[in-house]
Amino acid sequence: MTAGRLRPRSASAAAMIGALLCAATSAACDSSTSAESADERKPKTTWEEPAAYSYTLTSTTQVLAGTFRVKVRDGTVTEAVGIDEDSQRQVQELPREIPTIAELLKRLDQARSDGADTAEAEYAADGRPLRITLDWEKNAIDDEALYVISSYESTPV
Repeated sequence: MTAGRLRPRSASAAAMIGALLCAATSAACDSSTSAESADERKPKTTWEEPAAYSYTLTSTTQVLAGTFRVKVRDGTVTEAVGIDEDSQRQVQELPREIPTIAELLKRLDQARSDGADTAEAEYAADGRPLRITLDWEKNAIDDEALYVISSYESTPV
């Protein structure tokens, strides 16, 4: 008999716990949905890469560090010159790691899509980035990236 009395209470307790879990799960889903919506509302970069241009990149990342003078044509780095000792070595060892500005913007968009803790950019009046700051996990070490873009010039094709 005692088991009979506990069964309705157990059922109502289970229903109550289930309702609380649903509410908590729903709230958690709603908050992540609103966070995703906020990320989706961040504007995608709209700068159009010209056919040919040059720029100076100062990069501080785990893979690419230093200052580089970069020439781009048809979306491909055609020349990269290291300005300091580290970048000179990296141009020799990792020439494919030197990005175009469009590739940097793709990294920014990807970091935003991936939910990075920091994915920010400062823009020039024409819409091209001047500075891109990325940090995938705030508490992780060595996942930050800072790209400073200067001395930009559109060049004739």
